[in-house]
Order: sequence, then structure tokens, then C-alpha cells
Amino acid sequence: MSAAPLILVDGSSYLYRAFHALPPLTTKNGQPTGAIKGVLNMLKSLRGQYPNSPFAVVFDAKGPTFRDALFAEYKAHRPSMPDDLRSQIEPLHACVRALGLSLLCVEGVEADDVIGTLAKQSAAAGRAVVISTGDKDMAQLVDQQVTLVNTMSGTVLDEAGVQEKFGVPPQHIIDYLALMGDSSDNIPGVPGIGEKTARALLSGIGGGLDGLYDKLEQIPSLPIRGAKTLPAKLVEHKALAYLSRQLATIKTDVELSLTLDELQPTAPDFIQLAKLYRELEFRSWLDEVQRELPASGEAAPAALPVQYETILDEGHLALWLKKLQSAELIALDSETTSLDAQQAELVGLSFAVKAGEAAYLPLKHRYLDAPRQLDTKAVLAALKPILEDPAKPKVLQNAKYDINVLANAELPISVQGVAFDSMLEAYVLDASGRHDMDSLAGQYLSHKTTRFADIAGKGSKQLCFDQIALEQAAPYAAEDADITLRLHQQLWPKVKATPSLAAVLSEIEIPLVPVLARIERTGALVDANLLAQQSGELGARLTELEQSAHKLAGQTFNLGSPKQLGSILYDQLGLPILSKTAGGQPSTAENVLEELAQSGHELPKVLLEYRSLSKLKSTYTDRLPQQINPKTGRIHTSYHQAGTITGRLSSSDPNLQNIPIRTLEGRRIRKAFIAPPGYCLLAADYSQIELRLMAHLSQDEGLLAAFQNGQDVHRATAAEVFGVPLKQVSDAQRRSAKAINFGLIYGMSAFGLAKQIDATRSEAQAYIDRYFARYPAVLGYMERTREQAASLGFVETLFGRRLYLPQIKASNPQLRRAAERTAINAPMQGSAADIIKRAMISVDDWLEQSGLDARVILQVHDELVLEVRQDLLQSVREQLRRLMENAASLSVPLLVETGSGANWDEAH
Repeated sequence: MSAAPLILVDGSSYLYRAFHALPPLTTKNGQPTGAIKGVLNMLKSLRGQYPNSPFAVVFDAKGPTFRDALFAEYKAHRPSMPDDLRSQIEPLHACVRALGLSLLCVEGVEADDVIGTLAKQSAAAGRAVVISTGDKDMAQLVDQQVTLVNTMSGTVLDEAGVQEKFGVPPQHIIDYLALMGDSSDNIPGVPGIGEKTARALLSGIGGGLDGLYDKLEQIPSLPIRGAKTLPAKLVEHKALAYLSRQLATIKTDVELSLTLDELQPTAPDFIQLAKLYRELEFRSWLDEVQRELPASGEAAPAALPVQYETILDEGHLALWLKKLQSAELIALDSETTSLDAQQAELVGLSFAVKAGEAAYLPLKHRYLDAPRQLDTKAVLAALKPILEDPAKPKVLQNAKYDINVLANAELPISVQGVAFDSMLEAYVLDASGRHDMDSLAGQYLSHKTTRFADIAGKGSKQLCFDQIALEQAAPYAAEDADITLRLHQQLWPKVKATPSLAAVLSEIEIPLVPVLARIERTGALVDANLLAQQSGELGARLTELEQSAHKLAGQTFNLGSPKQLGSILYDQLGLPILSKTAGGQPSTAENVLEELAQSGHELPKVLLEYRSLSKLKSTYTDRLPQQINPKTGRIHTSYHQAGTITGRLSSSDPNLQNIPIRTLEGRRIRKAFIAPPGYCLLAADYSQIELRLMAHLSQDEGLLAAFQNGQDVHRATAAEVFGVPLKQVSDAQRRSAKAINFGLIYGMSAFGLAKQIDATRSEAQAYIDRYFARYPAVLGYMERTREQAASLGFVETLFGRRLYLPQIKASNPQLRRAAERTAINAPMQGSAADIIKRAMISVDDWLEQSGLDARVILQVHDELVLEVRQDLLQSVREQLRRLMENAASLSVPLLVETGSGANWDEAH
């Protein structure tokens, strides 16, 4: 068997290419990471392809090389390295070394020369070489044993490949570069000779550069344009040609301090990799690395001897009941049969009272030879007084799930006294991070947790928790409670150090947990028959649209295939290419189709409607009936408190935040959310809350006056911007003013506004200028917010929630402007999110205390939907509006609009 090839990676080439070709990424602290991730991706892929090969990654060293002494202008035209790239070099080098790969930087020469030397040494020793690079200079090294691969483009070059690509064999690549020069390295070449001429000269005469100068008299007879003048040019610039060849020639005799045998990779340093990936926020790689760490983690600062127990008899349970009774804080976790809290069956509970001291109480493990376990109802009865005692503080990770599981248990328990939630503590500290227990344990405790897949397996063969042997299940479950407690001990002091963050956690997020749990358990009633009817109608319309698309295209094609669609739009119909994908293909994205449709093209219009209706059908009309809980006959969405960076709630299974309300089809889906007999739905929605927050935050007199006087703010803005009396504002002017009002909140440019209101860019800019002239404090707020964000690195909501902006100082102007737009909008969007959360807490408290036959069933953005007994509608409506409008005190009144009806669409 032949030896595995030597792999040589041109690290400098890939670093630059990754920096310029891939989307820029930064950590929350502003450290650029995009190039690092691009190069590491390539290295990981290449390493996987050649697992048994010696491997070296070569970078240019700092300082001049011998080529600078030969030619002072060598690479002199290149701009200095961007700071955003320079700052990625050292972290990248550290990652390469931690991966166990040899990293070489040799002073006085370039990476090419080191690679050339190692390649020749390896080939001489009879070992094949694969050079990974995007640099065409390297083609001169190709021979029977040396091959080039470009992992970014997927191309492979052997001797035949070099000949096909460049038109000359590898041994004449140096001569080729000497004649035509190389603009990327500022190698001059012979003036007036380009690629085609250089190729024709070398193939027509033979013998390389020396052969050309030996046979100058043969050149005029070659079929080359201007061939008669070429000998004179070559003679005149002979010195330049040979200098260029010298500059282009890769050295293959560099003195190196290591041998080929020393290039065999070593085992990765997982502890160092975990540290680096955590700093660089490469979260998926961090997860992979942490699975390889020793169970104790990487020198965890809180490393304590653990004592995990399994409770199987009454005596042991009594002992732990005493511990729970006397504990200052109880960490609680449940193990179940499902991630769906409404469907899950309780399998066991775990507790921790001190760091490292935890127990698992199994209840329903059902595998063959499972030990006898305590009776579930009897155990829950014993735990009920503790778990329902609000004076017994508790900490959980994602408490809402466990609250719902226990509320649905055989003996329902209403968990009280949830004082902390480690997921929410982490979320309040950094909304942009990951908040699952395994990630948090790695980040804050340097601890590698046991993953569910470690004990249950993966895929179709994964075991349900009730089938996992206690020898594995008990330590896993006890660790969950222990880690929850230890995370809290790390996180709460960090939160408490900033009083505003502590208030967001203790006054908004934690009190909201039981509220959301109650809404989820209540669920919403839907009309499955109506959805089925809608699904059939949508299916028929989709068939019509598909036939129409085929007719417009003049052929059948798959409307869901971007490749086929691109061919139809751009190759067959010749529509203008407005944008390309990252892979260089003409884009068929929705925004591109919208622009094409606005230009009057029929097929994009049909495609947009097809995509919209197809999504509605698959996501809602087909799927919602399948999501009805057979026990309750209702749909139970899951709300996520830690799912957005602004503080807004999100929902899933189903996602009720994205049902379109501006289309007839979307409103028809809302019609399927119905009230049961004797009840009606009551919807309450904050009116223009973000504009009201802009008025409050900017303290602009004009905006304040409009809201305080109860004016239509869009009409008032139109009167100011268009210079007409308020009563004479047209509907079209009001629509334009609305686009301006909301557009400026989201940082819309004149170009974007022009597209939205169908105006020229200069007209849109004039409207924006007039807006700021009429509302100068709004502009002042925006400028002040940008400055504060750049200074502090974050912005805050009215209630102290923080949003970090790592790219606010990015040298890339697009990234910086995007961060500035976020800085302006986030305080308003985040404050609006905080206000409705505060309202939900107040409304829930009122409904629970009053005992009224009314309940919240949905929350969508700035709207609450209640199910109310019909005879209580008016009194509930009045108090609901009052509570929502008093959820915050602003310089302008909060206005809540309500509606009611037999279904959600009627109520909205």
C-alpha cells in the first residue's frame, strides 16, 4: 500500500480569500471571525478527506523576503492588511495548533517557498503531495507526484489540468508569468504581452523563456497579432523578463527546522480548542469539542466532588424531603417521554440542594428488569406541599416546561416559588448567545455535560427516557439539577451586578414564566373542518398557478427548483439578473422576484403568489389540524422567552407569529381560530406602540403633540412633510407618511423609501429631509443613540434590557450601518416587548384573582387574544384595556384597540 500523500495548505492564500469571499462575522465583543471560520472549515474538510496524511499549514511570516531585495516594487501596490483581517491571524494560528496540525512561518521567504521545498522533499522521498491553494503560481510545482486542489472552488489540477487551464505545461508556468507578469504580486512581465500572447509564444516556439530568446527570428512567422513587433519588445525588456521569472520562481531549497516525519498530526488539544471556540463564539464546534473533553471539563473553577443518589424507597425519599424542606434554594428538573410539555408523561424528578449534591427520583422507567419504583401519586402527594409553597425558592432551567409537565401530571402540582431560571439569567445577560444547559455549562462552568444522545442513542433507534436503565439515567438526571444550581450560582451574581438587568429578570422575565405556562396549557380552539376546506381551495389555486407558470414559461418545470427556475427566468426569458447567490448563480429569492414583478414581468408575479399560498398550505391549513391535542381538542403553541435578541416572544409548533394578516388567505386562517359555544374571542392590540415610544424617547415636540392631541399621526406627518393643511391630506399622502414614519424607525434609506412609495430617490430624500426638519428631535435621538451605542457597545430598553451590538465599530461600512439601524430600532422594539410582557403579567394576575370566566389564549407581537364568556365581554374589555394602557408610563398615552367576535379574524 502506498503512503498517504503529504497535505500542504497555503494558509495565507486561504486567509485572504476567506476574508473577501465569505460573509463577515464578529463576536459580541467585536472580534472579527469570518476568515478564521472559513479557513478552519476548509482545514476540517481537507483533514477529513486525508485522515492518515502528514499535514502542514503554511503562512507568510512578518517582514520582507528575498524578493523585496530583488525588486523594491514587489507587492508594493498592495494595500496594507485590513485591521479586521490582521486581528484574525493570531486566533487562527492558535486554532490550527490546537487542532494538532503543524503550522509553519519562515522569515525571509514566502509561504509558497516553504510549500515548494516540502513538496520537492516529499516527492524525492517517493511520497505524493497534495497542495491546497488558490494561487496560480503554485501550478509550477505540479508534476507526476504533486497535485493542486482548491477547496473553495472544488477544482483539482494535475499536469493535464494545468495544461488545459493555462495553455502551457507546469514546467513553463514560470516563463508564462515572466512574460505576462502578475498584477496581484506586481511582477512586471514584458510590457504589451498578455495571457494569450504569452501562451502563443511558449507553445509556438517551445523551450520556455530561454528558447524564445534563442529563436527570436522565428517569432514573426507565428499566427499572433503584432508578431513582427514582438522580438523588439522582448529584446528591449529582456532584463525585466528574467527579473520577472526570478520573482515568480518558487524556491525549493529553503532551510527548514523540521523533517517530513514531524508533519504527522498530533491529537487535538480539546481543552485549548474549547477555550478558543468559546472566545470566538463558534458554538456548534464548541459543542463538538466539549463532547471530547474529560467528564470533569477543563479545569472547572467550581469542580466539586459530586454525590448523586437514586431514590428508590420510602426511607430515602423521607431523607430527601427533609433536605428539600430545609434547603435555601431547591434546583428542580423533570425527566419525561416528550419535549412537548402538553403530551409528555412524567418519568422522574431530580433535585439539588448544594453544588455537587443531587438525587434522581425515578417513577416510570419501564424497561425489562427495571427496579421497583415508588408509586407516582404517593410521591407527588409528598412533594406537593414543598413544590407548591411560594416561600420555598426554586431554580430551574427553562422552568416553564417543568411547570407544565407537573401541572399535567397524574396528581397535578402547581409549582410555586420559581425564583430563578438559569436559562433566563443567561438570556438577560446576553440575548444573542445560546441558552441551552449543555452550552451554558461549557461557557460558564467549563464543564462537559452528559448529553441525552450519549445515553439514549440517536435517530430512529433513540430510546425514550422511560426505557433507559437507571445506571445511566440517574446520573444524567441528577447532573441536570446539579448543573442548574451551579449555573445559577455563576449567573445570578453577574446579573445582579447590573441593577437594571436584575430588574428585567425579577420583575419581567421570571413573573412571566407561569403566565406563559398557563396560556400554553389553555391552548386555542380551531375549526379543523374549515381548515380542510381552505386547504382544498388553496390546492386548487396552486394547480392553476402552476399551469399559468408553465404557460408563461413555454414549458413545464419544477416551480420549487431554484436551478430550473433560474434557467427559465434568465436563460429562456432573458430577464435581467439583479442579484446572485453566494455560489455565483442568478438569484431567485423572493426580493428579486418582487423587483422583477414590479418591473411588469408576469411570471415572477405568478411565482410569488404560488410561493405564498404554498407556504400557507403546508405550514397552516395542512399542518394545524394535525397539531390538535387529542386530549384537549385544542392547539397548544410553545412560547419562547429566550428566542429573540430584542426581548420579543416567539412561538413554535405552531408558529402563530407569522400568519399574514394583510392577505385574504391569511385572514381566513385566523377565522379557523374560534370561540367555544357561549364564549367569544376578545383581541386587544397596542396602537402604533413603536411610534409612541419614538415620541417618548426623542421628546420631539411635534410627535408628542400629535399623540397627546389624539391626532392620526400618519396624517399629521403627511401634513408636515407635504406642507398641506391637515384636513387636505390625501389617502395617498397618508400612506407615504406612514411608510416614512415606520421606515425611519427601521433605518430605511432614501433608496428603500423610494421603492416603497413609488417615488424617485431624490423625491424620497426630500421627504426624509423635510421630516427631520419638522421633527428635529427624532434626528437628534438617532444621532445620540448611534454615538452611545458606539461608545458602550450596547443599547437599552426603557426598562434596562440590553442589546449588544458587536459590529457597531466594524470597519466594514455595511456591517456598521446595519448595527446602527439596529441600535436605533432595538430600544423601541425591545421596550414594546417589555411593555406587553408587563401587561400580560398584570392581566394574568387580575384574571387569577378575580376568578372570571376569561383566559388569555394567544399572544402575537403587540396583541393579546382572550376567550371570554359572552356575558362578561364588556367588563373584561374595559379592564383589559385599562391594564394594558397602564403597563408603562410614557410622555404620550398608550392606546389599546379592542375587537371581539366568534373567531380571531372578527376580533382583530
